[in-house]
Parts: sequence; C-alpha cells; structure tokens
Amino acid sequence: MRIVEISHNECKDLLNRVSIGRLACSLESQPYVVPVCFAYEPECLYLFSTLGQKIKWMRQNPKVCLQTDEIVDRSNWTSVLVNGTYLELHDPQYTAEKAHARERLTKYSEWWRTPLAERRERSSDLSIEPVFFRIEIASMNGLRGIPEVG
Repeated sequence: MRIVEISHNECKDLLNRVSIGRLACSLESQPYVVPVCFAYEPECLYLFSTLGQKIKWMRQNPKVCLQTDEIVDRSNWTSVLVNGTYLELHDPQYTAEKAHARERLTKYSEWWRTPLAERRERSSDLSIEPVFFRIEIASMNGLRGIPEVG
C-alpha cells in the first residue's frame, strides 16, 4: 500500500459524501474523542449534541479537530482531518444559522432526536435542549491509502 496526500478539493468532496466522524477536544492536557454526525459547508461543519463533557470542554477550549474517512479495506481508504474552532449557535444572535444547521442535519434523518429523547428519559429532565454548534474550519488535509497492484 502507498499513502498519498489528497488535494483540498478531494478533502471537500469526502466531507460532502460522509456524515459521521470523530470529534476531538481537550482540556488541561487531556484529550477526548467522540463519534459525531456532521453536515459540511464551505468554511464550517455543523453539529449537534446535548450538554455533556464535550460541550463543557469546548466552551473552555474551543480548539478542536474532526477526523472522518471512507474505508474499503486496510489498504484502500481516504481520511480527512479538519482543524478548527468551536462556536455555539446561541439565540437570538444565531437563530437563523441554528435553524439552517438543524435543517442540514435533518437531511441525515432525524438521528438527533433519539439521543435527545434517551438523555431526557435517563435524567427525567424534559428541559434538556439540543446544543447546535459549528466548527469554523481553519485547515484541512487528507490522505489516501492505495493498494499496491501486482
């Protein structure tokens, strides 16, 4: 297998095709990585969560990265890493963008309703609200694994 860098446009193409990645944040030199669903737009990624460790940490340290990939097999894959900054979409300043994020994420089904309902059920707190946020993209790069022929 050879590993080669992919172009910026190939990175954007992958981000448009996939919707699941791993979000990494850190606080006090401790990393934390979780799977997330996202929607890509030029210059940003839209995401959703409920209030928990990652949101608390990103509020304190907004520098994050997201890694996503397409894997055919061990020697045939493409991976993209996005570095950026967390920005929570608060009302009323970001009301329109928050609605846009919700609309974009709904394209991947209403996947976000299940974790929200489960969290409310576990805590018996119906006031738990979703937290919509974006990652403002500072940089992105990617690699591709290419099988050796022969």
